[in-house]
Amino acid sequence: MARRPSKHLRPARPLRIADQSSAHKADGLWVVRHVRPENAVKSYTCPGCLRTIPPGVAHVVAWPHTPPIGSTSGVEFRRHFHTACWNARP
Repeated sequence: MARRPSKHLRPARPLRIADQSSAHKADGLWVVRHVRPENAVKSYTCPGCLRTIPPGVAHVVAWPHTPPIGSTSGVEFRRHFHTACWNARP
């Protein structure tokens, strides 16, 4: 059976644009996508509180609007936040 390459070696998957909006935070402009509970199928660690976002919980996916220097896409830096943690960010 062929093994899949490491997720760290594969390019980031593009995200659907229809569900996106923008948000200004203290560290710049972010692209924001709200994930509905039925679409949340994996666990993630929220960078706001460092707790787990379990499957089935609505949350926010955000990434920098402008990619960091040396990167081709801000999507590579997307992070999953609890909605409350995202809203509490300055």
